[in-house]
Amino acid sequence: MAVYTHLGAEDLAALIAQYPVGPLVSAKGIAEGVSNSNWLIDTAGQDADGARFILTMYERRIELEDLPYFLGLLDHLSANDCPVPRTIHDKNGAAFRMLDDKAVALIEFLPGISPTKPDAPQAFALGKTLAKIHAASQSFDLSRENTMGFAQNLAYLETCGLEILASINPDLPNILGPAREAAELDLSALPQAQIHADLFPDNVLMLGDNVTGLIDFYFACTGPMALDLAVTHAAWCFDENGIYIPDLGDALLAGYQSVRPLAQPEKDALPEIAKGAAIRFIASRAEDWLDTPKDALVTRKDPMQFVSRWHCYNEHGADIFA
Repeated sequence: MAVYTHLGAEDLAALIAQYPVGPLVSAKGIAEGVSNSNWLIDTAGQDADGARFILTMYERRIELEDLPYFLGLLDHLSANDCPVPRTIHDKNGAAFRMLDDKAVALIEFLPGISPTKPDAPQAFALGKTLAKIHAASQSFDLSRENTMGFAQNLAYLETCGLEILASINPDLPNILGPAREAAELDLSALPQAQIHADLFPDNVLMLGDNVTGLIDFYFACTGPMALDLAVTHAAWCFDENGIYIPDLGDALLAGYQSVRPLAQPEKDALPEIAKGAAIRFIASRAEDWLDTPKDALVTRKDPMQFVSRWHCYNEHGADIFA
């Protein structure tokens, strides 16, 4: 379970009492996620129907100074009719609170289920939603550097070194050369927006073919929209064995371009960007593999699944994004 800090019933009740949501009825730890502690919160609400929220305690990878950006972006997108959960501000108007030395935030609960095996109509709907998010985010007045950029990915892999990478998988050190190539990419001239940068299926809520929520914006940053599209493509368009599913890829790209057609420089760059996106997840999964505590009930994710994606983009990227 992705709950690294355990809060007792009294602590949770006292915390929830600081928000205008009614008294705590129940709290349940959420198993998904690897970076933060999360609880599903039910309250009595301010009427007879009750209310449901997500409580997040920020544990890893998130700096306190970034929270106004993350939580403000949620509020901005929600106010612009995007399917994004709004932040619940406490009774003093604060978007987050400190509990001892850790920040916590209460987020709106949205209905929907994350697809385990997405189909083409779902991929098309996600593409449309992603393009709408990009359009709405361009009027957001804060910005944030991408701390998981291609240069940072390379730096982490090089810091690990050959021996440590080989301890995860003997073939993993071979990705250092491609990581060096990706770090040389200059994407600064491509159209920019606020991007999600981590849009895996478990960060998308759907009812049928309708997107009801995009969640977990804690890697969001200011960056090229084509990078966000490539990250989403790498996360959505392969099966559990790392085999590319053309119907999903085509539908995702078509849905996106039905709202925001890609500029030619973006189309030209997508094969190389996708290779870099694969390396981004190789690096982050390697980090999680090495850093996840042995007693944390979290299944470590294999970085080699994205090595196979890199090979696919390297061999077929020009055709995939044609």
